[in-house]
Amino acid sequence: MHQLSGLDATFLYLESPQAPMHVGGIYIFGDSSGTDYPDFQAFRAHVAARLDVARTFRQRLVRVPLNLDHPYWIEDPDFDLDAHLSYQALAQPGNWETLMMLAEQFFRRPLDRERPLWEMTFVEGLDSLEEGMGASIALIVKVHHAAVDGFSGEEMIWALLDPKPAPSEHHKAKPWQPAPRPSRLELLTRTVVRTLEQPLTLAKLAGQMAAGTVRLVKETILHHVPLPVLPLTAPTTRFNGLVTSNRTLRAVVLPLHKIQAIRKMTEGATVNDVVLAICAGALRCYLDVQRELPEKPLIAAVPISIRSPDNWQDMGNRVISMLVSLATDERDPRKRFQLIHDSALRSKGDFQALGLDRISDLIPSTLTPLIGRIYTGLGVARWLRPVFNLFITNVPGPRQPLYLGNARLLYHLGMAPIFDGLGLILVATSYLDTLVISATSCQEIIPDLDAFIHHLQESFAELETLAVA
Repeated sequence: MHQLSGLDATFLYLESPQAPMHVGGIYIFGDSSGTDYPDFQAFRAHVAARLDVARTFRQRLVRVPLNLDHPYWIEDPDFDLDAHLSYQALAQPGNWETLMMLAEQFFRRPLDRERPLWEMTFVEGLDSLEEGMGASIALIVKVHHAAVDGFSGEEMIWALLDPKPAPSEHHKAKPWQPAPRPSRLELLTRTVVRTLEQPLTLAKLAGQMAAGTVRLVKETILHHVPLPVLPLTAPTTRFNGLVTSNRTLRAVVLPLHKIQAIRKMTEGATVNDVVLAICAGALRCYLDVQRELPEKPLIAAVPISIRSPDNWQDMGNRVISMLVSLATDERDPRKRFQLIHDSALRSKGDFQALGLDRISDLIPSTLTPLIGRIYTGLGVARWLRPVFNLFITNVPGPRQPLYLGNARLLYHLGMAPIFDGLGLILVATSYLDTLVISATSCQEIIPDLDAFIHHLQESFAELETLAVA
């Protein structure tokens, strides 16, 4: 049994029927014959054999009485695999658009908190999406953000796949014996102990943040280093309104070798910088067409994994989020790319030094559920200046092929939650020689998400032209 951190618990408190707080993905498989892929029963048996590869599969929440503290994860004594797996035959024509519509319906439904917080649906009837491949299958997956971040969520899925088709040696889940459910007295006792320790913990954390702030100010004054992008400096945009449950999801597939070529335009730039530059160009064009382009540059929160090899399987979130200027006020795409690279380089070290990734731990655990209910229930986001405009996250994947039975994974795309004040999130996922950028929003925020995806394609083409010039 272990307790959720302040950040993990925040994803529970922000959840509402209009804003389910799960991350997810769509994984598309195919084989040359179009018939030699596993059916649903084979897939179910495969998952059952690998339930020990990630703690998330069998862990469920248990609340502290009266919500006096953050919940705990326990092993579910009543775990039922069939409550987490479903089958769907895709309506014809089984194309990309039909799959996206099914995924949007799947992602708009919150997870049941009385069970482990994940679901998968197995999809058949998908027509060939790649030359030389027959009909395909897909997996649509969602896992609550309180249990995983984007990086550990991907690892959970990779553990279900194999580096070779139809492996001769099959993994078998280790015997599992759930621990007894904790009593109310045990939970309240833990809460009392944590309450007594909390003032010292908060004082230590506040001291670390204050020391980091002093170092940052000193460096800025003595060495004339520009300040990093700060919270609450973002302009107000349509992306920062109130969301509804009408999820929309679209994606663009890009060749990774061309992303690498663009990266070389700027010395020291990373693939993540290229992703930010592509997204920045699309955001600028989209808002310009809508006659809503602000004079100030948009600000993106960019999560960075701080997981180590020792804790990559741990539940919860192990990320920091740096704030990066997207330089959307700059017309020249080459200059914009340089400005984004400089901002990202500066922000990464500063946000780690300030310890802003732990700011949620400064709020007493008895207050955070109330704050979450007020924020979502009263639509507070409509009156607040945005802390930043959107999330852009890049999750690198394997560079070797992976298989589900004989079906090879062709590509996949990611999904992440939106909520009031944050109505657009862009997720980049890479695998083999492709990089997919997906956009999650709702119709009330972006009624024409296909148009935004077109701007992503245009932004990529613009940078590609500069890279080969």
